[in-house]
Amino acid sequence: MLLLPFIWQAHSAFAQKFGYIDSEYILSKMPEMQKANAEMERFANRWSKEVSDRQTEIERLERAFKAEEPLLTDDMKQQRRKTIEEKESTSRDFTNKVFGFDGMYLQKRKELMKPALDEVYKALDKVARQRQLQVVFDKASEGIAMIYTNPVHDYSDYVLEELGIDVKNSTPTNPTSTKITGKQPK
Repeated sequence: MLLLPFIWQAHSAFAQKFGYIDSEYILSKMPEMQKANAEMERFANRWSKEVSDRQTEIERLERAFKAEEPLLTDDMKQQRRKTIEEKESTSRDFTNKVFGFDGMYLQKRKELMKPALDEVYKALDKVARQRQLQVVFDKASEGIAMIYTNPVHDYSDYVLEELGIDVKNSTPTNPTSTKITGKQPK
């Protein structure tokens, strides 16, 4: 009689449902992400041009210095070198500020992606509750290595459906995304 609760708990543990989604696939279908990606491209191009312009200016100063070096006094040479080094330092600082770890580029990307990710999370939460899923993995996550995934457990299309995106008439905009097979979770 005392074993009955333990048997029930063991049975419940094995009866838990799980599934997975492919967030890259889902996000590639969302118009909001296409707009966010286009805006990120504009920011990246603008910042890359500024980095390139700074580097071009430094190269111009170095060429001018080398050409005029024989005519300059030691003090003038030292001043020119100092100017070039300051420009290089400023350029490095700017590049790190924009493209470095947790730089402006990543911050802007997070800002632009947040609304779409919030929508995906809400839809995923609703699907998981409806389908009584206890655990949902993300196939696209770098932290989890999913060596094999049975398409029967893929709930990506359900999340897209919950987001109001027609899965049957759309194709992934990201060519590296995994297309879901016709099998659907039960």
